[in-house]
Amino acid sequence: MNALRRLPLSRLLLLCGLAVIIGVSLTALASALDTGPTPPAKPLAQAIHDALAAGQVEGVSASIVLSDHLLEGADLATGGHGGALTSSPLVTGASGRLWSAEDGDFRLELQSEKGDTQLVYDGRTLSLYDAATNTLYRYTPPAREAGVASGETQGDAREVPSVSKIEEAIAHLSRHADVSGATPTDIAGQPAYTVRVSPDEGGSLFGGVELSFDADHGVPLRAALYSSTSSTPVIELAATEVSYGPVPASVFELSPPANVKVQEVQLAHRHAGAAKRPGGAERPKLTTSGHGVSSIAVLEAKAEAGGGGEGEALEGLPKVTIDGASASELRTELGTLLTFERSGVRYLLAGAVAPAPIEALARGL
Repeated sequence: MNALRRLPLSRLLLLCGLAVIIGVSLTALASALDTGPTPPAKPLAQAIHDALAAGQVEGVSASIVLSDHLLEGADLATGGHGGALTSSPLVTGASGRLWSAEDGDFRLELQSEKGDTQLVYDGRTLSLYDAATNTLYRYTPPAREAGVASGETQGDAREVPSVSKIEEAIAHLSRHADVSGATPTDIAGQPAYTVRVSPDEGGSLFGGVELSFDADHGVPLRAALYSSTSSTPVIELAATEVSYGPVPASVFELSPPANVKVQEVQLAHRHAGAAKRPGGAERPKLTTSGHGVSSIAVLEAKAEAGGGGEGEALEGLPKVTIDGASASELRTELGTLLTFERSGVRYLLAGAVAPAPIEALARGL
């Protein structure tokens, strides 16, 4: 007490403020950890069936938190492509909002100091707006077959599978992976079940995936990806608050600034030229080495004249030497990507493995 009396008034007020902040934080933490409503224990197949049979929801509105540690320790350059990548809330993690409509439309907003990142699907176009670069990326999927697009098979698509059918699907999956039971829990104040699927073989950085779904509505409330080297999720998207009901169509309307830079994303179609790309260029050759989750994909393509391509896009990555060639390497918590050029050929290797096996394979190409 004597020590407190000798403190200047400004420091005493600071201590009092810190005490209040710590008290409020501990109270909030205790409230967050308090056990909410949990569903009864059930076999996984029964839990899935009952959640799906509860009825279709008209819409979902939720507050969400995205945690992303994928590129932690990747040593990306702070400028150029690397800087833009590491500043995105999709990579750094953020809090935000999510909306989903009964017809499949959805909107995800992640908040950041440089402006929100928005991902919107309005039933026709998938749009990603990055406020930090004022860039809008748009992708329009190919039109669905007439019957599906017009909703003629919508009723059949929503038919709830029987418990035996679900058990059959789980048994098939269990031949290739370890599938947990349905663990009762609560997510965002809703009774939920959590199931984990993990690879049944080693040698990979991929440790498994967890999904938590609402026991009363069948709506996913949390998804997480794990590395085999840590018990903490590498990427986790979880709802903190959720409500069910119709979502206005205006929510799925994206209105970027008038001076936005638009980039149309186009994917190669399977039947659009089997051997050649536009201009007569040879299509890249894709092969794999190994099997299962520890396999490595190898993409070979003719190097572009004057550089550019993957080499320029990955310029900010750390460098390693592959038989005298300088290679760019991205090391993540879930895998490794490596690219280099040799004898007029650009190689791109990727896999859910540590750098050593990828580098060893690259030296043998």
